[in-house]
Amino acid sequence: MAIATIDPTSGATLRTFAPHDRAEVEARLARAGAAYERHRRTTVAERAARLRRAADLFDTEREALARIAVREMGKPIRAARSEVEKCAEGCRWYAEHAAAFLGDEPVAAAREPSTIVYLPLGPILAVMPWNFPYWQVTRFAAPALMAGNVALLKHASNVPQCALALEDLFGRAGFGDGGFQVLLMGGDAVANVVADPRIAAVTLTGSEGAGAAVASAAGRHLKKIVLELGGSDPFVVMPSADVARAAAVGVTARTLNNGQSCIAAKRFVVHDAVYDRFVGLLVDGLAGLRVGDPADDATELGPLATAAGRDALARQVEASVAAGARVLLGGRSLPGPGWFYAATVLADVPSEAPVAREEVFGPVAVVWRVGDVDEAIARANDTPYGLGASVWTADPDERERFVREIRAGMTFVNAMVASDPRLPFGGVKRSGWGRELAALGLREFCNVKTIVRAPPSGGGPPPAT
Repeated sequence: MAIATIDPTSGATLRTFAPHDRAEVEARLARAGAAYERHRRTTVAERAARLRRAADLFDTEREALARIAVREMGKPIRAARSEVEKCAEGCRWYAEHAAAFLGDEPVAAAREPSTIVYLPLGPILAVMPWNFPYWQVTRFAAPALMAGNVALLKHASNVPQCALALEDLFGRAGFGDGGFQVLLMGGDAVANVVADPRIAAVTLTGSEGAGAAVASAAGRHLKKIVLELGGSDPFVVMPSADVARAAAVGVTARTLNNGQSCIAAKRFVVHDAVYDRFVGLLVDGLAGLRVGDPADDATELGPLATAAGRDALARQVEASVAAGARVLLGGRSLPGPGWFYAATVLADVPSEAPVAREEVFGPVAVVWRVGDVDEAIARANDTPYGLGASVWTADPDERERFVREIRAGMTFVNAMVASDPRLPFGGVKRSGWGRELAALGLREFCNVKTIVRAPPSGGGPPPAT
């Protein structure tokens, strides 16, 4: 795939970029190694001051950054502004709280005076996707840099200007000595960088295929890796729920970022008692969305990011309809320039249909009718993924069962699944492993080191085991 800015609204190629050659990649790896030796010796307070400067830059340059994302991957402008604001929030949160997460922890019950310390690992390679081109990177970079690591970013090939804007921003914030660098290269070059001995660990957000390939390379070279992969999140609605509110949130949860989110609500599991009302409201809400140019503040649903993504979505829907799914709304690509797909609702979907088994990256909702809690839990878990889940019920016993029995890394009750710097983010099953955000996300790329300080002399013999 070419490294280029291709406007999803028109299909026009706006700018292309030459990939970094081997010499340039080597130079950037060398700078990262040297920068790490300096950066790991900085204080947490010094790192926090730099991250606060980054947050200020995100705030003051919000509009310019948002406009780049609009043109590179079709994000509606209001959502793009919110994404940049979230980056500022994440930087400030880690600047404020990292000292507590990185502080030495005495172990009172140990035989000798003992402490757990959190030390950086080294240069971290981040392989990041296009769908949240700023936030996905920042939620890795902020904790990694605060821990004393340095960052190398291999961004998606269709958002090079977003990548370079981040390199410039973090550079001006104080990480410009090699602390945060971009590698302009295709996916076929990632394995060689993973193998480089200067790379201490890897983090990837993306597809199952990309995750498996990079995890395999990391495994061969015994590198720590965090994977945040696909999702097919259930959105469960029970009779005691506020159905109107659940449907309104469901429209947003399915179409956020034009439906291109790993934590989007994709499979709507609705109790028979409220199925007709909920599905009617969902269809009406999706049908009423304003489709158009993502640069227009009034637009609610823009184009998909790539032609390949739009075509893959169309194939999933067509194959599912051929398998027996019934179209309640949409079900087609929209005519004219750009990569637009109509908001779609599918019902009566066979369990073997593509939209039931695969991640659906676009504004396509699948609805199922269930008769009780047991059936709802079974349907929610009938997926190879386990990222997030949203459940809507006022019944405390139902809430407890859903929280305990839905197999996912995150369950939101009467709320839409969303990322938050304060909360660990990640999944189970084929949705990946490891966690981002919160204290756990920071410590993923730390050497959690045990220190035992025995007295210079005296004391009894060590234990036998």
